[in-house]
Amino acid sequence: MAATLFKLVISAQTTTTVLTKPDVQRLFYNFDPEDVDEGVLTIAPGSFVDDTGSTVSTMPLITTDNGYYMLFINGVLQQETLYTVSETGVEISDIGDVLEGAPIILVVTNFTPTADSQTTFLT
Repeated sequence: MAATLFKLVISAQTTTTVLTKPDVQRLFYNFDPEDVDEGVLTIAPGSFVDDTGSTVSTMPLITTDNGYYMLFINGVLQQETLYTVSETGVEISDIGDVLEGAPIILVVTNFTPTADSQTTFLT
C-alpha cells in the first residue's frame, strides 16, 4: 500500500475593523498688511482663533506621515509649496495682492488610526 499524506483542514474567518480617528482643527485669521515683511506674511499663533472664537496659544502641528495641512486664502485652497507651518506660526511666501481683512483659514488634520482583528475558527 502506498503512503498517503494527510493534511489538516482548518476553516477560519477574520474580521478586521479599522478606525481612522481624524482630529481636525480649523484656525481663522483676517489678513492684516502689518504682518507682511518683504512680501512674506507671518501669522503668529496668537493671531489665529479656533472654531469657538478662542485665541490660539500654540500652533497645532501635524504628526509625521499621519496628517496634513490645508490653507485657504479668501476661500481658495493654496498649494502647499506656498506656505510653511511651524511652532512659531504660518509663513506665506508670496502674499501677492490679498485684500486687507481677507479670511485666511488653516485646517490641521491628524490621524490616530487603530485596527482590530478577530479570527474565528470554524472547524
